[in-house]
Amino acid sequence: MVETAGGGPGDGAAEVLDRPLPESVRRRVVQIVSDGFGGLTVAELPAQLRQYARFAPNRRAKFAGNAMAAALESDPLFRQRIGEKLREAEPDIAAALDSGAPPAAADPLDVAAAAYVLRPTGWVKLVTAAGEEAQRADAERADEESRAELERLRAELAAARDHTRAETERLRAELDGARKEAESLHRKLRAALSDVKRGEAALRKVQVETEAVRAEGHAQLSAADSETRRLKARLGEAEAALEATRKAAREGRSVEDMRVRLLLDTVLDAAQGLRRELALPPVSVRPAETVDAVEPGRMTPKDIAARALSDSDPAVLDQLLALPQAHLVVDGYNVTKTGYPQMPLEKQRLRLLGQLSQLAAQSGAEVTCVFDGAELAAPVLLAPPRGVRVLFSKPGVTADELIRQLVRAEPPGRPVIVVSTDREVADGVARAGARPVASAVLLRRFQRI
Repeated sequence: MVETAGGGPGDGAAEVLDRPLPESVRRRVVQIVSDGFGGLTVAELPAQLRQYARFAPNRRAKFAGNAMAAALESDPLFRQRIGEKLREAEPDIAAALDSGAPPAAADPLDVAAAAYVLRPTGWVKLVTAAGEEAQRADAERADEESRAELERLRAELAAARDHTRAETERLRAELDGARKEAESLHRKLRAALSDVKRGEAALRKVQVETEAVRAEGHAQLSAADSETRRLKARLGEAEAALEATRKAAREGRSVEDMRVRLLLDTVLDAAQGLRRELALPPVSVRPAETVDAVEPGRMTPKDIAARALSDSDPAVLDQLLALPQAHLVVDGYNVTKTGYPQMPLEKQRLRLLGQLSQLAAQSGAEVTCVFDGAELAAPVLLAPPRGVRVLFSKPGVTADELIRQLVRAEPPGRPVIVVSTDREVADGVARAGARPVASAVLLRRFQRI
């Protein structure tokens, strides 16, 4: 293979960046590698990138971005091949970089990314300048947003002042009206006092009339008692009908009833497990136990800290599955493509489901395995193994979204463990209350089955 410009001795190949590659330039570099990736054969790819050869360009840039950037930096032959693809796709920029005069009208980020791949003389300066230009653009954009926010706040302050001024005037007018109304009420009060005296005389007259009405009321009370007994009988019938209705409602189980019952079972099992873990005695606390003292064999905080485990230790997964009513949700293809990506998809699924069935039998936890339905060319004829629920995402729905739906369907408080290396999935389920676990931890746990 003929070595292209920018790859020979004495040029930019000996230059080294003295700082990390700017993120904006890195994204353009990964895109260039992803675009040139499809034009190479599997044999021309580095070993660590061959598993992504059949990925679409957007999925390749998403899942293999770090691996492609590392291979481009550490493998000169791979960088040279990507450079050749870049020269075919962008001959003008490549020629300008070889001549040492980048085009002024070109995007600085595109120029810097091309320079990083082709490595002409002075490529470090181009990459550094692109990073500084991106930082200046971000700073200018933030400054413009700050000025706009300041103007908005000033306008809101002026409006608030006008509103306060108008509100003050309104309150003053209301205060004047209240004073006038109070004076009117004083006059009415004096008139009411005289009315009270006349009312007292009228009250004495009414009392006499009341005695006559009371006698008539006794007669009506007897009639009311008989009516009350009739109404009580009807009330008993209504209560019996209501109890029958409630019984029917209790027998009709709804999804919310199931969620509440499952959460209740989880709390009860957790309380029983905590009682067994703490070895609580069946007797009540004695007065002597309230005296502050050191008992022999008592566990200290240092002893408890010594029991901590690393997040990558498979024993962490065992502890999580030992929780009451635990539910293990597995991102199927994420685990299989981490552990054995060279196998066909059908064999990947069968191997994973067999291992999950054994884990379910050992732990007693509920296990659900989710696969991406977009990977299927036809419906899968698969008998789920004992103890494992197998789900495929519907068309237009990714396996990641199906996993988030499963987590949201669980009641708050139930322990849910999600196995996936996808950072977006892990962050999403963690916000929903689930515990994310890396795929590598589950694979190491399978080795103990």
